[in-house]
Amino acid sequence: MTQGVGQTDTNKRTGNPGASGPSVSWSIRGGSVDLTTPVVMGIMNLTPDSFSDGGMLRGEGSALERARALLSEGARILDVGGESTRPGAQPVSVEREMARILPVIQRLADSGLGPVSVDTRNSEVAREALRAGAQVVNDVSGLNHDSDMARVVAEGGAGLVLSHMRGTPATMRNRAEYVDVAEEVAEELGQSLTLALASGVPREKIVVDPGIGFAKTGPQSMELLRNLASLRRLECPILVGPSRKSFIGEVTGLPPADRLPGTIAACVLALGSGARIFRVHDVAPVVQALEVAQGILGGGPGGNETERP
Repeated sequence: MTQGVGQTDTNKRTGNPGASGPSVSWSIRGGSVDLTTPVVMGIMNLTPDSFSDGGMLRGEGSALERARALLSEGARILDVGGESTRPGAQPVSVEREMARILPVIQRLADSGLGPVSVDTRNSEVAREALRAGAQVVNDVSGLNHDSDMARVVAEGGAGLVLSHMRGTPATMRNRAEYVDVAEEVAEELGQSLTLALASGVPREKIVVDPGIGFAKTGPQSMELLRNLASLRRLECPILVGPSRKSFIGEVTGLPPADRLPGTIAACVLALGSGARIFRVHDVAPVVQALEVAQGILGGGPGGNETERP
């Protein structure tokens, strides 16, 4: 069985007995991901120009080596992308995006490494990635870029990450205008969720992502993390991706490579507000931090144990 994937149980719910809430099992293509403990999604950017790790993975060999390292560090999903979505990034052609990612996804699938999520806004790329072995589609546009994406996800039986973004990576800096960022993000993600459900994607296959840094200023990203509970009413598991983002740099004055402590702080606080999936570059330290945080907060292994001298 694929690593991190188990039998689906969509009847298990979080919260008080009898209360509605996000499922503690995320159904994806071919199985499910257990969300009773925090899930770390390891980032694999096959791009030359991503803001933090562009150009690090060159060729299938280095990508497979990176995948094995991420899984050994505790990643339970691999998120593979071939188009930079950093602020100001220009789009790449569908053909170039597929050329970057499809051979790697195929090798990962053939090697039994995964589950694999494909990070793309384009339905044609998503369709071919699913054929190559991907099990999740992570759409940073929240289905707003490509009108065929929801249908492709539904027909492929894939898990779906709905991320919030306004505009495109090239224009989103100019769209960061909110009266109440948490409420408006929840409302707009709700519209994406409605579209996904109407297109035949089952709710148990959907995760929502507030899109930290996407059409949000640093203060807005921090306010959104502070009010992450506003997304709970969507009744979907919550994913956050604060890894090395610019809001951490605005607070600390540090470059992306030095933002691990800030990333850990954001992930731990997001866990306390209900996030279950964490998309990061630095897997091992985030896994350890989340394990300890869940133990302290309760509900995790060791959470009720008393350490003896």
